[in-house]
Amino acid sequence: MSGFDWPALMRLGLTGLRLTPDAFWHLTPAELRLMLGPDRAGAAMDRAGLQDLMSAFPDGPRSEEQTDGRN
Repeated sequence: MSGFDWPALMRLGLTGLRLTPDAFWHLTPAELRLMLGPDRAGAAMDRAGLQDLMSAFPDGPRSEEQTDGRN
């Protein structure tokens, strides 16, 4: 048995990509992956990525509205 979630892949191919069953089964896994687009999970953030994020969104003093218990 393979690690593929065939029902999910078939659902994505047949309904999401609107492939015919014949076209779906003629695709290689690499072709299907390419058609589905980039992997949304992505790699974990590294230290440089965290530094970039912290530079773009620095912590600052909280406004009065935030400190009085209201969000």
